Amino acid sequence: MNLQTLPEPTLDTPETNDEGHDLALLQLGQRLQAAGYRFTTVTPLTHQRVNGREQNRKARSLRDVFGWSRPFETGLLDEAELEGLLAAGVLRAHAGMWASEVRWSSLDDLMFVHSAFPTVAHDSVFFGPDTYRFAQAIDEHLRTSTHPIRTAVDIGCGSGVGAILIGRARRDASVLAVDINPTALRFTAVNASLAKADNVVAYHSDILAGTTGEFDLIVANPPYMKDTQERAYRHGGEQLGSELSVRILARAIERLAPGGSVLLYTGAPSVDGVDLFLEQARKLVDRPDLAWSYREMDPDVFGEELETETYQAADRIAAVVLTVTRIQ
Repeated sequence: MNLQTLPEPTLDTPETNDEGHDLALLQLGQRLQAAGYRFTTVTPLTHQRVNGREQNRKARSLRDVFGWSRPFETGLLDEAELEGLLAAGVLRAHAGMWASEVRWSSLDDLMFVHSAFPTVAHDSVFFGPDTYRFAQAIDEHLRTSTHPIRTAVDIGCGSGVGAILIGRARRDASVLAVDINPTALRFTAVNASLAKADNVVAYHSDILAGTTGEFDLIVANPPYMKDTQERAYRHGGEQLGSELSVRILARAIERLAPGGSVLLYTGAPSVDGVDLFLEQARKLVDRPDLAWSYREMDPDVFGEELETETYQAADRIAAVVLTVTRIQ
């Protein structure tokens, strides 16, 4: 199987492709898929709680290694596979045992590689409950929309879930998966190859700056927390993390083809009952040439953040979906 690669590097497209590492990931994904591997990725706090149990300190299965990110002893993998994954940088030594640098998560019949737990590096690629909600919103849009999709783009693609779902549902469409994170682009390329989504291309771009033309569908699941460490996979900027989502919305609207839609899944912090994201988004979408809808998929996510100093004024954080359509 050909591993999808990134476009030829340009001045703003850094060299990111390590073919040996990525081929090893693809082969590992195929091996896990053939073995019937399944794993649902939970929130970081739940992951921490489950791994903190005494009986979970050490991996006993492939799910423990590649889902729960637990260290394992020699013997759980056969010697040749262990050596190959170590040589490719997929596994590493850890406290006298071994550990995976990646996780594999299930989404229906698909599998996605992303960063191991805990996601502390600035180039971490996240997959979790938000991803499942984002996927549900995309599936619903694809089921109900009658507008043909010839071109689509997933902004801040991460592991590539949005682009791959669109690419598989609309095989004739040309689908871009864009991100500023080279690790995300590489993981997306691996995941697209594993999913046989040959019409998906991973491409380096800051929002839509590196792309041209109009799109029939633009989707995004951007970081939406205000992160004091400003980690790229988590930090959404000012307005309690909603700044980036608003910036993406503004740029996406201007690149919509007639009849095309933006589907933005994000977090909406409320202060004194005021939805900070919606308050800003209304200024962009209340236009005669646009139709839009807004709904909460979950009224209360990441409640533990309300205990931090950053969120002392917030009432809650909701998971929301904003859909904006350019009227033909």
